[in-house]
Amino acid sequence: MPPIEMLQRPPLIHLDRLQRQGIFTTGLLLEVSETPTRRTTLADQIAADINDVNAWRDEALLLNLASFGPTEQALFTQAGIIGLSDLIHLELAELERILARAARVLGAEPPDDLRVEGWWEQAQTLAEE
Repeated sequence: MPPIEMLQRPPLIHLDRLQRQGIFTTGLLLEVSETPTRRTTLADQIAADINDVNAWRDEALLLNLASFGPTEQALFTQAGIIGLSDLIHLELAELERILARAARVLGAEPPDDLRVEGWWEQAQTLAEE
């Protein structure tokens, strides 16, 4: 599970508050924010807005895709994909195209089609839940 510090959306004060609540990984964040009631409770505990907690959860879902690490996060960020909600609105061909363009900008190798398709399919499955 990626560490909570990999999230780009929360301000440092909220990252610190999350850690004081024992939330050190994005997986733990997903667990404690699993339901709307739990998201409201978490928001109250760390003095955050529920919309912020929802956005952090969205980003954590992206970071927890299989075969996804810091390199992939940089690539997706360059492509303008910060959370799962950004990914699920893309068609597979469009995702492949914008990731290839982001890789060129970063001077990196684009991910192979199988990995991109896997991320896209995982996102679609998570969106259905």
